[in-house]
Amino acid sequence: MSHQVHTYKIKSYVNASHAMRWADGQGKQHNHTWEIISEFKSAGDHMIIFNDIERTLNDIFQTFSGKFLNELPAFQKINPTVENVTIWLFKLITDALDGLHADLIRLEVGESPTRSYCITVEDDE
Repeated sequence: MSHQVHTYKIKSYVNASHAMRWADGQGKQHNHTWEIISEFKSAGDHMIIFNDIERTLNDIFQTFSGKFLNELPAFQKINPTVENVTIWLFKLITDALDGLHADLIRLEVGESPTRSYCITVEDDE
């Protein structure tokens, strides 16, 4: 039997550049308008306040907006691939949600309109 799952979704856009690191050196620095789609589920029966979540997300995104990702502490040793950027953002967002009665259940990060990487939290049932 199916059941409804109610979620909230917020799209955000951040301009930031990166360069891939390869075995023979670093590629060319290039910019992306990163599309970040965050999907939340209410923790308990609480209503999620969009403004609170958006403010929290914007605080995170402003830390790297307009920056060269390779120079950030998180990417000094880790290649700033779309996969690694998504994993990094998932942790930052999850940690920042404490007290907002929201759980991040899906994060989709796109470096172009046709390329995205997703993390989805699935319930064990």
